[in-house]
Amino acid sequence: MSENKVKNLIDSLKRDLLSARLINDTEKIWRQYFGDSGSIKLALKEIKNLTVAEKKIKMPLMKQLYQEALDLFKAKENLLKGDKLKSELEAGAEELNYDLPKIGHLHPITKTIREMNQLFTRLGFSIMDGPEIEEDEYCFQRLNVPFDHPARDMQDTIYIKEPNVLLRTQTSSIEARVLENYKPPFKIVSPGRVYRNENVNKSNHFIFHQYQAAAVLNEASLKDLFGVFNVLLKKMYGPEVIVRYRNKYYPEVEPGAGIDLRCFNCQGKGCPICKGIGWMEIGGAGIIHPNVMKKAGIDAKKWQGFAFGLGLDRLVMAKYNITDIRTLLGGNLGYKYYENESFI
Repeated sequence: MSENKVKNLIDSLKRDLLSARLINDTEKIWRQYFGDSGSIKLALKEIKNLTVAEKKIKMPLMKQLYQEALDLFKAKENLLKGDKLKSELEAGAEELNYDLPKIGHLHPITKTIREMNQLFTRLGFSIMDGPEIEEDEYCFQRLNVPFDHPARDMQDTIYIKEPNVLLRTQTSSIEARVLENYKPPFKIVSPGRVYRNENVNKSNHFIFHQYQAAAVLNEASLKDLFGVFNVLLKKMYGPEVIVRYRNKYYPEVEPGAGIDLRCFNCQGKGCPICKGIGWMEIGGAGIIHPNVMKKAGIDAKKWQGFAFGLGLDRLVMAKYNITDIRTLLGGNLGYKYYENESFI
């Protein structure tokens, strides 16, 4: 057996592989060269007739040549397999009907989140997310709510493992994580689910949604905060929307403001949705408390910030005239979808 013989066989293999067009052609080539009676396999069997000294010299070269031949075959086989798969997929795609009637639509909460995200990204905000299973540190302590703070009684927390592991009661926990991990200046929003152990009725649920925002800048004031709200609410409800801001205490901000929207159901007259007062509280806001900045390692003398948290479900109810918050999680597919509705 000579090296030239094996090299000639490899040259012959290359020509046959070059002419192969279908995956079935490779089966024939395999039998011709690599099968039990294949020419390359038979040529290699001749190595047993060599002396020990010759084997030591020629064995490595023969193995190298055999591997070269095998690699050539495998490369061609894989190429033809890929071509076969591609042709099968293309053939199947030709049979698909792309004119199927549209069924279903986005949930009102999903649609509203996307619309609000679009607005805030245009205003220069980034969209952030965080864990729903949260630690007490980020849900309370870093937001100026220590263990003995009475504000904890305002949020009936669902604990997974007391006292540190819980289902987040507010998306402010995402704000706390951003303040810890990002250097200012920044502006972020973060929509998400939150959980509180509350009685379920027309206007309250133990699972609901919030839309959080925080901005830390060289200068920030309530004027900036209310300006953002005016843009948001007018885009959502039109230029005639009626909103009011009240002084209100929140431990993570100082000063704080409660944000109320005139009840969409009774137009301010009083009904079960607004609990008879004519206004729906949709969120809280204010200037980020210096203690919150300090816990995050941010110099409150150099940086200022504002934050707000909106009750997203109530915004959706007002936008789509939904009078019972429970239906938002009830699997009702009957919400009307406005095909031509434009948010921005």
